Amino acid sequence: MATTNDIKNGTVLNIDGQLWNVLEFQHVKPGKGGAFVRTKLKSVLTGKVVDKTFNAGAKIETANVDKSDMEYLYHDGSDYIFMNTSTYDQVPISDAIVGDAKDFLLENTVVQVASHNDAPLYIDLPSSVVLEITYTEPGLQGDRSTGGTKPATLETGAQIQVPLFVEQGTKVKVDTRDRSYLGRVND
Repeated sequence: MATTNDIKNGTVLNIDGQLWNVLEFQHVKPGKGGAFVRTKLKSVLTGKVVDKTFNAGAKIETANVDKSDMEYLYHDGSDYIFMNTSTYDQVPISDAIVGDAKDFLLENTVVQVASHNDAPLYIDLPSSVVLEITYTEPGLQGDRSTGGTKPATLETGAQIQVPLFVEQGTKVKVDTRDRSYLGRVND
């Protein structure tokens, strides 16, 4: 058991038998009344985001979550096969757990996999990845109706918006959190 003072971003709480990941927290001390902690929690299983308030000093149950580096090997049916980089064990992780992270997974990509009681919960991607653009329309000079961007398809099949000057075959750096274009990468 822990208290609300132990809440940090990334902490996993066990509330009524469900696991919730802390996205944001804020300690609030109003002028009148007792202090409290306002949190934004994301369900580890469903991805649902809720706001929850705890009284300051209240007892909360934290879940023991292990994070380990795993290398993505290949996709097999409805599972993604990862290899633990320290034990070399291969672990199948279902499509539902991988979720939108599949848009940035290339073979041999190393990610962090969080697990609770040896059951994978979610995948933490690196904050940015380098991927090649497999298809994009040529940018027309003077076309500013879209704010100077155009859609592009990455080698993983994901779609992002890139500036008009970026061409097919270019390697680009992409932010995995908001799918934004960060720049070109020279080999």
